Amino acid sequence: MAPLDDAGPLPAPLRGLPARALAARYAEVRLASEALVAHLSPEDLAAQSMPDASPSKWHLAHTTWFFETFLLGPQLADYAVFDPRYGYLFNSYYEALGARQPRPQRGLLTRPGLDEVLAYRAHVDAGMARLLAGDCDEITALVELGLAHEEQHQELILMDILHLFAQSPLKPAYQRPAPHPVTDEPGPLDWIGFTGGLVEIGQAGDGFGFDNEGPRHKVWLEPFSLADRLVTNGEWLAFMDDGGYRRPDLWLSEGWARVQAEGWASPLYWEEAEDGWRAMTLQGQVPIAPECPVAHISYFEADAFATWAGARLPTEAEWELAAQALPVRGHFADRRRFTAHPADPAGSGLRQMFGDLWEWTRSAYGPYPGFRPAEGAVGEYNGKFMSGQMVLRGGCCATPPGHTRASYRNFFHPEQRWMFSGLRLARDADPKVAMVPRAASAFATDVLAGLSRPHKQLSAKYFYDAEGSRLFEDICDLPEYYPTRTETALLRAKAGEMARAIPGGAALVEFGSGASTKTRILLDAAPQLSVYAPIDISPDALAGAVEALRRDYPDLEIAPLVDDFTTALDLPPAARNRPVVGFFPGSTIGNFRPDEATAFLTSARKLLGEGAAFLVGIDLIKAPEILIAAYDDAQGVTAAFNMNLLTRMNRELDATFDLAAFRHLAVWNPDEGRIEMHLESQADQTVRVAGRTFRFAAGERLHTENCHKFTLAGFEALARPAGWRIETVWQWPDPAFAMVLLHA
Repeated sequence: MAPLDDAGPLPAPLRGLPARALAARYAEVRLASEALVAHLSPEDLAAQSMPDASPSKWHLAHTTWFFETFLLGPQLADYAVFDPRYGYLFNSYYEALGARQPRPQRGLLTRPGLDEVLAYRAHVDAGMARLLAGDCDEITALVELGLAHEEQHQELILMDILHLFAQSPLKPAYQRPAPHPVTDEPGPLDWIGFTGGLVEIGQAGDGFGFDNEGPRHKVWLEPFSLADRLVTNGEWLAFMDDGGYRRPDLWLSEGWARVQAEGWASPLYWEEAEDGWRAMTLQGQVPIAPECPVAHISYFEADAFATWAGARLPTEAEWELAAQALPVRGHFADRRRFTAHPADPAGSGLRQMFGDLWEWTRSAYGPYPGFRPAEGAVGEYNGKFMSGQMVLRGGCCATPPGHTRASYRNFFHPEQRWMFSGLRLARDADPKVAMVPRAASAFATDVLAGLSRPHKQLSAKYFYDAEGSRLFEDICDLPEYYPTRTETALLRAKAGEMARAIPGGAALVEFGSGASTKTRILLDAAPQLSVYAPIDISPDALAGAVEALRRDYPDLEIAPLVDDFTTALDLPPAARNRPVVGFFPGSTIGNFRPDEATAFLTSARKLLGEGAAFLVGIDLIKAPEILIAAYDDAQGVTAAFNMNLLTRMNRELDATFDLAAFRHLAVWNPDEGRIEMHLESQADQTVRVAGRTFRFAAGERLHTENCHKFTLAGFEALARPAGWRIETVWQWPDPAFAMVLLHA
């Protein structure tokens, strides 16, 4: 048996690809499964090491049966089933589809042989090629599920092979051993605090997700802290040396019974040798690396260690809250080195959240509020397992790349440990830990992610704390800053026409309202409005504006919403069940990249509801010298606005930015059609932010804002895919600016 060489990355799962790309994506996933076992012997492919595992040959056939049963049979009238007996052999657990080979006895299936299984795959692949050559819009979701299902089995194949090979005294290697990675020590474990509160978890957006990831719902969390990294082998050895497997006081009752019954004294695959502990891996048996995270532990073991460490396991809601703003990156299967790696150096915030190892949580696997299984046999996909299992999060080194996300829920029985599982500690609020408020936690995670990029970048939405909002109002009065002046003139000239598009009793919902200064022009022209709902991320700015509005418009109900307007999910109650008109002035939409603008317009349409109207201000392209002056004024107010972002990070994230060591920079990017704002480092320097260290080279830029400028045709191209059509355009000639009325 020859070891497997690196063969390049495995394909990532679908993320809403158009139907015409499904055939190519289907072929990629199918070939990836076969590549995983191409070098194995027939005996390897047919063997089964325990009742929970399955032969690799069975995995290949079962994923093929899924496509044949759920897609080809129902969709192709002339499709000929390859072998009717395979329905019994390769059905896994779909009770509605009839009897099946018992899982513990799958290893008895010496027939069909590998050649017949591959012929079965080729037969089904040919049928899928015919199916996907036609109009497949109606089956895209089911094809996505089938491909994601096959990718899950790619991970299971690796898990089962490792368990199989671990039973052999020869300790064979699935792939050639990699040299021991040269890395920094992970450093002492640190704690990241969160205030919790009312949070939302579950899948959001239109991308692919399994049925058990939704619906998105609210959960109340008490203040808590998460360990910044996974528990290491070295720390686990200390647990063992302190009698961890011999102390019943550390274990749950069922866990201690399992320890006694099965003689557990170490994680699965560990063996003590003359030269110390060794572990079986897909690279064969190797010495334990103290700095690497401990792997192949059960929920019972993870819970016992947490008790020993004076901590606990996180809930899945705590884990998801901490992870949902982090980039999904880690040591996934595209590395083709199926082993967990040491953590990044200390001081870099939450580490190892994705990839490396699945992380046990203390949450029992059950349905979210409002969960409903799909109709038919495919509805048995996940829902039927919602009993007696525990949730794991984060993906592992054997997970296909792109296959996981913050909302992904894996689940296993608490005694199982042949999967790539580890643990991260959690604990309740500790006054010694600096807690990150919920709003600030999103700020912190976004900042840390942005500063970690090769080209450092932050979101412009974080400009608007109280001081930033005040400075922006000053910017609006500058002679160089034409957008506010021009848009205000346009509103004053055309507000009456715009007001005629607003139905009686309607709610006006403003995105990023700030001081609501320009909004007053529209409010004065539209007395038929019943509700004004300003949405702003800054509670201070919103509170001041609402107080003044309630004083000046006593007959208008003001229903403020403190939220990030790009992700708000619900209107204030007063704005529901009535006609709704959105308002987004200031050409703030120019702060988004084109794909982000379309995504925002899509989410805004969902928030406002069917039949809503949307007034959006857009700045039109003009001479670069006019544009640059507007974002780099002679008085330096725009520079102060930009620099205030550093002040905010110093105040809220314990950062150490020296404002004198940075300068404001505004440039016109003609290729992207946008003004860019940057903060440029004036020297080589090191900055601490939220416990992490970042280096800035002299001349290195921190990209803080994009201000895209539009043509009407270009804006229409962004709005149309989001479900909006342009109904009316009001345009100011010089400097060119427009207000467009969109209808859903």
